[in-house]
Amino acid sequence: MSMSDQVISVKAVEVDVWSWSLDQHSVGDNDGERLISKDETERAKRFLRPVDRHRYIAGRAGLRRILASYLKRDPVTLSFIYNACGKPALAHDEAAGLHFNLSHTAGQALLGVCAHASIGVDIEEIRPLREDVASHFFSAKECADLNELPESDRLEAFYRCWTRKEAFVKAQGAGLSMPLDSFDVSLEPGDDTCLLRRLNPQIGPLDEWTVRKLDAGAGFCAALAVHCKGEAVTVRYRNRCDWSLNMASMM
Repeated sequence: MSMSDQVISVKAVEVDVWSWSLDQHSVGDNDGERLISKDETERAKRFLRPVDRHRYIAGRAGLRRILASYLKRDPVTLSFIYNACGKPALAHDEAAGLHFNLSHTAGQALLGVCAHASIGVDIEEIRPLREDVASHFFSAKECADLNELPESDRLEAFYRCWTRKEAFVKAQGAGLSMPLDSFDVSLEPGDDTCLLRRLNPQIGPLDEWTVRKLDAGAGFCAALAVHCKGEAVTVRYRNRCDWSLNMASMM
């Protein structure tokens, strides 16, 4: 089957969410090292711990494989540009309207891909943290909502809030320049697709955005933000097997 037969398609405001382990076959993954650029190779060399170096290579190689399957390109040939706040995008001559965002934590990678809509994703491992962290990063309303919960529910609620805020900031492409108290998200665990509760009008209309939780597996929390401009958003979950099948004929 030809490369064009294997291309994956994605519709407008339909988001493909990919997940894979960064530890699977990571040690000695020469194929992954072959796919990444010289700049990525140099960055990989700067990691002190071998496990971090292998995970970085597995993440970048996976990103290239997946994006190449949409664009009918060899993963090696893809090039990236970065905005002033460091958000990556495909170079303009090859992007074809494709938006993406990558997140990783504790050996797990999460990638969102969408046509013609800016997106952000975030995944975090749920692990203990200091009680005062929320006050530094959450809005007053979010802190109040968190403190109203039973103590046994606060840790997971914290990560629900954190991932939703981080996904929104990443979709904006604003990085640390965006005040985290300029918007509120819900801390509720339900599958609510309107988790953005308040947005400073200077940033934009509230109803142009969708923020929703993502299934991330036990011990993790994840979220997605999409600049959908009022249209419904559909999420399609993908995994490593999907890209393996689609990339087999491209190698």
